Amino acid sequence: MPDNPFSESELGQFHTLVDIVARLRAPGGCPWDREQTHSSLKRNLLEECYEVLEAIDRGEPGLLAEELGDLLVQVAFHAQIAAEAGAFTLADALSSINRKLVRRHPHVFGDATVADAREVERNWEKLKEQEKRQKGTVQSPVTGIPRDLPALTYAQLMQDRASKAGFDWDDIAGVLDKVEEEIAELRRAASPKEKAHELGDLLFALVNLSRWMGLHAEDALRQSSRRFQGRYLKMEELAAQRGLDFAALTLAEKEALWQEAKRLEGASA
Repeated sequence: MPDNPFSESELGQFHTLVDIVARLRAPGGCPWDREQTHSSLKRNLLEECYEVLEAIDRGEPGLLAEELGDLLVQVAFHAQIAAEAGAFTLADALSSINRKLVRRHPHVFGDATVADAREVERNWEKLKEQEKRQKGTVQSPVTGIPRDLPALTYAQLMQDRASKAGFDWDDIAGVLDKVEEEIAELRRAASPKEKAHELGDLLFALVNLSRWMGLHAEDALRQSSRRFQGRYLKMEELAAQRGLDFAALTLAEKEALWQEAKRLEGASA
């Protein structure tokens, strides 16, 4: 292992990361790092974002610190690539976001007053709309959403924007009625095309229900999938401990193991 050329204090500074990335990209640096582009790093950026979410879900501060560091590497890399191309610098990105944060928090950096967090959100959207008008980039609230977002997140963000524009149910009762309506339509669907259409509508309605409940549909489904995985693994473990062939068990026997796994999960929570 080579000696680290940076002191402990330097290792805790953002500019050290920027310097390291610049060195990796410079002539004589790392061949892999030198051949990367904005496009080639898209997958890495997405993976790092999901690893940050995983660390948050696991509630491990040390892991979260590590994953946030990995995410910062992606920021530094994209800024370095842009600087090399003469497109923009890291300072440009920082200046842009710092101006935006000050501009959109007049209740902190100005003399505006707000009653609560909800008013902050409304003011944020109004200021965002004003900025777009000044730039001449006003568009529908349901456009401009990144298409590569996970489908549930994409749907919820679209619904959030439509709601802020005044297109929403009066209360959650209407949302629940819509879910029931979509279930009924799915039951009546005959062709594969109709089933796909109605299933999509049902998922969209369920995402809206999660929004009304103050939940993130993507996170809720991720947590549910993890619970399923944990219980399924416990079922296999219980079967193995008892010398049973899990695959050969009847559905009723597997259901009994599932309920046992569920009870054990509750006992250890």
